[in-house]
Amino acid sequence: MARPKWFINLLKKLFPFRFFLARFTKIPGLRKIADYMLFHEDEIYMIPKDKISKTISINEKINLPDNLAIPSQIIEYFIEKANYHWIMNFCLCRTAAKCKNYPSELGCLFLGEAVLNIDPTFGKIVNKEEALEHIKKCREAGLVHIIGRNKIDTQWLDVGPGRKLMTICNCCECCCLWKILPNLANKISRKLTAMPGLKVIINDKCTGCGTCLEDVCYVKAIKMVRDKAQINESLCRACGRCIERCPNSAIELIITDPEYIEKTINRISSVVDVS
Repeated sequence: MARPKWFINLLKKLFPFRFFLARFTKIPGLRKIADYMLFHEDEIYMIPKDKISKTISINEKINLPDNLAIPSQIIEYFIEKANYHWIMNFCLCRTAAKCKNYPSELGCLFLGEAVLNIDPTFGKIVNKEEALEHIKKCREAGLVHIIGRNKIDTQWLDVGPGRKLMTICNCCECCCLWKILPNLANKISRKLTAMPGLKVIINDKCTGCGTCLEDVCYVKAIKMVRDKAQINESLCRACGRCIERCPNSAIELIITDPEYIEKTINRISSVVDVS
């Protein structure tokens, strides 16, 4: 049964208070309740943009060959595999925040059998080609993908089962729900992670200009230490926004495991089935 429109309007009204509400998950009893209701069995990965200024493999700088596996191939893999594809006709986050930087009509892409129960006024069933084109538009607009199993979506959309709904969210740095990560209990916030085998580093070109601190990082993983930027590896989700923003090419992506694409696909496949 689809959620009534008043419920969606209520979510939009509550959206500005998401940071305040997220802090309650740090209270042990409330954390368990919130975890079960909104994050149970979640496993979500941040997918960095394909266009990264520099890529390092096993600490050795390499050129980018045409056939190098790129992060967006993960999205394309699941689109090709899925039997059902649904494009939302709005982004709840950007609509609620009245985003001025990115198109609010570029909503999530959902995959899997559970999409058949989404309210038809929220979007439409599409074919694989249309799904791929939608994702391309989102990338060209500068949005960053997250992908995986996300119980919040099964709740607000009132669909299920969760194992049959894959979320591909197209996030902006200004309005995304997941900006609440630093406010969430650590046990919950770690359910949205970097791809295995990727990490971000600061090189010797850093001048301490502070550009990377200017509302760039989701999780406040960058701080200034002795006039140099420093990455907190335990917080970083390797989204790559700071790499694009740095004016001195002082931030780079390291591939610590060349099988990072395959391993991410396997992990996502273990928690959600789109076939």
